[in-house]
Amino acid sequence: MRKGTALVVGATGLTGGNLAKYLVASGWSVYGLSRSGTEEPGVIPVVADLLDKEQTHKALADVSVTHVFYCTWIKRDSEKANVEANSAMMNNLFNALNADELVHASLVTGTKQYLGSFDAYGSGKIETPFRESEPRVPGDNFYYALEDVLFEAARRHHFSWNVHRPHTVIGYARGNAMNMGTTIAVYASICKATGKPFIFPGSQTQWNALTDMTDALLLARQMEWAATTPGAANQAFNTVNGDSFRWRRMWQEIGEYFGLDVPDCPETPQPLDEQMTDAQSIWRDIAKKHNLVEPDVEKLASWWHTDADLGREQECVNDVTKSRDFGFSDFRETRAAFFDLFDRLRVEKIIPG
Repeated sequence: MRKGTALVVGATGLTGGNLAKYLVASGWSVYGLSRSGTEEPGVIPVVADLLDKEQTHKALADVSVTHVFYCTWIKRDSEKANVEANSAMMNNLFNALNADELVHASLVTGTKQYLGSFDAYGSGKIETPFRESEPRVPGDNFYYALEDVLFEAARRHHFSWNVHRPHTVIGYARGNAMNMGTTIAVYASICKATGKPFIFPGSQTQWNALTDMTDALLLARQMEWAATTPGAANQAFNTVNGDSFRWRRMWQEIGEYFGLDVPDCPETPQPLDEQMTDAQSIWRDIAKKHNLVEPDVEKLASWWHTDADLGREQECVNDVTKSRDFGFSDFRETRAAFFDLFDRLRVEKIIPG
């Protein structure tokens, strides 16, 4: 018996791709919406650009689902533009669907709920650990705009909702650059090939402070749990692995995995965007030498995104007490999540073995 019919929005991304695969294995009928079309076995592809209202209506005209899992966003040059574009995408989705048939909708946002937007990162100064009950940080934030669109659609069409707030999602995904795990693996592989030191690119604050992360499959499990547990309806949940760590130790362990010497953290940040200016040509040579499947480093690594996470001047630790109190107690060791990802990247010939 099928558990339900899900529409995963952003089905080729890190979060959505892992969720779609998980839901198929868990017994759901799954549609996967993306601009390019998913090729994941068992996922029915729906091709649409959510910014295109007419295309979205046409693509979803014959799609009937019970659950929506919204796992996508688009980046613009300012937060005001982020708010406008991302709100339009979600509005177009709910207007195109037969929303009266919906039972539940889930939205994935993240820790910028507490940190503020890219334009004012860290402006909230909210005390850690971050809790779901914290007030919104003043100023524009497209996370808040997406929540408001979701809440209004749920009120209008009488379906339940959840918001999930992961912190730096890592996991396996092809062609998705906003993945710190893959970015670090590519950076380490370049250091290995060129003899460069494996320098931590971020701030002293991130090097020394406690932090946490989210495994993509743990997030998928929490999303299914919340969407199918009546007592968890209409709640926001932080979503992290359950352990905390300091980068000064994790970075050393990652360096050991790749056989690299790790120098002390520099006094000032050494952003990957600046370190990796010649990465394109270096990676082409590495890919050719090791017969890798992707010679374009820009399709694997997102230097700016990892720089933003590792360059923060604020401790980031998320409280998951609420999630546990409601009944979700899954756990994932972050170090194992990194190493499992690196192992798979080697097997799949994404990075050298």
